[in-house]
Amino acid sequence: MKPSIPQVSAPSDELIEKMNAWWRAANYLNIGQIYLKANPLVKEPLTVDHIKPRLLGHWGTSPGLNLVYVHLNRLIKQYGLDVVYMAGPGHGGPALVANVYLEGSYTEFFPEITRDEAGLLKLFRQFSTPGGIPSHVSATTPGSIHEGGELGYVLVHAFGAVMDNPELIVAAVVGDGEAETGPLEGSWKGIRFINPERDGAVLPILHLNGYKISGPTVWGRESDENIARFLEGHGYEPHFVEGDDPAAVHRDFAVCLETAILKIQAIQKEARENGFTTRPVWPAIVLRTPKGWTGPKVVDGLPVEGTFRAHQVPLSTVRENPTHLKMLEEWLHSYRPEELFDENGTFRADLYALAPAGDHRMGANPHANGGKLTIPLDLPDFSDYAVPVPSPAKERIESTRELGKFLRDLYKRNPHNFRLFCPDETNSNRLGAVFEVTDRCFVSPLIAIDDHVSHTGRVMEVLSEHNCHGWLEGYNLTGRHGLFATYEAFAMVADSMSMQHAKWLEHCRHIPWRKPVPSLNYLLTSTCWRNDHNGFSHQGPGFIDNLINKRPEVARVYLPPDANCLLSVADHCFRSTNYLNAIVIDKQPQLQYLTMEQARAHCARGADIWTWCSNCPPDEEPDIVLACAGDIATQETVAAAWLLRQHLPSVRVRVVNIVDLMALPPRDKHPHGMDHTDFVRLFTEKGHVIFAFHGFPGVVHQLIHGRPDQDRFHVRGYIEEGTTTTPFDMVVLNKMSRIHLCQDVIRHVPRLAGEETRLLQATEDLLQKHRRYVREHFEDLPEIADWVWTD
Repeated sequence: MKPSIPQVSAPSDELIEKMNAWWRAANYLNIGQIYLKANPLVKEPLTVDHIKPRLLGHWGTSPGLNLVYVHLNRLIKQYGLDVVYMAGPGHGGPALVANVYLEGSYTEFFPEITRDEAGLLKLFRQFSTPGGIPSHVSATTPGSIHEGGELGYVLVHAFGAVMDNPELIVAAVVGDGEAETGPLEGSWKGIRFINPERDGAVLPILHLNGYKISGPTVWGRESDENIARFLEGHGYEPHFVEGDDPAAVHRDFAVCLETAILKIQAIQKEARENGFTTRPVWPAIVLRTPKGWTGPKVVDGLPVEGTFRAHQVPLSTVRENPTHLKMLEEWLHSYRPEELFDENGTFRADLYALAPAGDHRMGANPHANGGKLTIPLDLPDFSDYAVPVPSPAKERIESTRELGKFLRDLYKRNPHNFRLFCPDETNSNRLGAVFEVTDRCFVSPLIAIDDHVSHTGRVMEVLSEHNCHGWLEGYNLTGRHGLFATYEAFAMVADSMSMQHAKWLEHCRHIPWRKPVPSLNYLLTSTCWRNDHNGFSHQGPGFIDNLINKRPEVARVYLPPDANCLLSVADHCFRSTNYLNAIVIDKQPQLQYLTMEQARAHCARGADIWTWCSNCPPDEEPDIVLACAGDIATQETVAAAWLLRQHLPSVRVRVVNIVDLMALPPRDKHPHGMDHTDFVRLFTEKGHVIFAFHGFPGVVHQLIHGRPDQDRFHVRGYIEEGTTTTPFDMVVLNKMSRIHLCQDVIRHVPRLAGEETRLLQATEDLLQKHRRYVREHFEDLPEIADWVWTD
């Protein structure tokens, strides 16, 4: 049944006039933030001394953002709505700051920015200045969870925020420049995953002002008919508002926005009372207003309002050009600030009354400070999923399959605040146990042959890393927990998103009122070493490189070698807040090394000596240290230690396994870093270390920078050699095989010099045997493929 909504009428002329006054005030505050360092209410003639030396900021999008804000205020008050505002346009910061200041929430978070003339001056002076706030919507902007620095993600963040948030509406303003990005283009499909019975709603507002920084936008030049067809094809019901006359646009937009809100409420009411079988047609708004609306129309004989010239600073030489300075003064006076602020510089009381109260103000909405709402996960005891390991390196299992069982029960115990996000790879990554308790979410037509697909499913599969990452960001930032599982190589698709999220978390650490939010957890599987069937395109561990360069306060990388370590690490990550946690482990059957008790202790230390495969007591000096980080790197290292026992039993070998990659740096470089004493305990003071690493070798060298005698570390890892080949051939191609590790030992243990030629030749012969065998039989040598540790 199509839900019906009542006919909507425009607000009274008196209310429209007050809303227009709020809008004028917000526009005025935008300009003040860009230009003024003194004389905030222009009570005296404007002079060069009142102007900032550097004019930074973006004016063009701000009037439209301000218009949306004041109209949302009216409906929040009228209907008691719970609304978060997300500004997609990249540099809409001054607009959002202006509005949260007018509604009073800004002063509550920043008491020094008082609601008077002195506070206005501080508000203006802090904008885009040293020690102040940035020009985009950032962590310092109350009411925001959407970082405006990089374009393309406003809708995915919005959809993630409303999942399992039934009363929340996110008004997501999509700039027409942003609409050109690939991630935004792919994000419209999010409504196909929103269940109106249990989720909130996203109201997209496509704000078309026609121009980017120096040219026209694609959607700005499209007809309403084409835009309508596009939105209808994605399942939206478009509503259009266009104009440049403020009074008319206020009336039209008021009717349009209220109609959309009532449509959302009707859809949800119908679904929650009667269920649904067909995906709802959700409203979307297309708002066309001039770029830089109400700003200078012509400057130096060139049109500005309604053109790309209004994008940033319409009057850019006011300190040098008296004519421009005069134009700025007239522009500021055009908003009649004396009618908006009283003699003390306080926003007029009857206009301030337009704002909702308390937490209903969009700047104070607790969903935009999600740590206030976070409920810790009810975690099962991970030791209940322990894999028996009676002897190390003898049995092979799929470690991620054991994690899948843990996630299954995590879903059962947390039915409303945990979700798995995965690009169509849940079963492929051996996490399919979750389908014992839930399905894939798909709010579109279902057919009989679908496998674990339903409208009520809570596994979020969509073949887009951008959508998965963005949904999880929105979910985390509104206080909920999740896991993003993806093939290792394709985590790079969303690497820029991880960078932006890391910056957000870094900034939040220095904002006292920002409460910690659940960590963004990655499971990177189908790794470079075991994509033998997919080949070179799927072989790339570069996400680790990028993550370790994030600030140490937020970046964590874990390389569990087996199932029990994986479970211990996952439990830790799900309990943490304000981190980006990357867990890297393959999905294929792999050797198991540690009991659960051993794994728990090993993961707590982050790195330690494995005495069971070393032949040198921990308190004695070894001839060589074999270090490893990563599942395949560990396998090859342990196998190398075994080979050395067979062929060079006199060589004293110490094996060190690293599960927490961030244990390698000095402690002053990362909070997980080892102190010098522990580092020497593991790696000796001056001895050679042969290090097998999961990723690019340079990562290890970067992390140990600052340690003494770094040249003694000889790192082998992925060196961009790959193809469709066997598992062992991959480590051979990248020179990280057990054979190459043994060759390194031979080269770096001085007392073996007399045997070097013979032993190196023997290992080269083994490599040649391997190469002939795999090309003839298309599989690895049995003594390699079936190898296990024997005493």
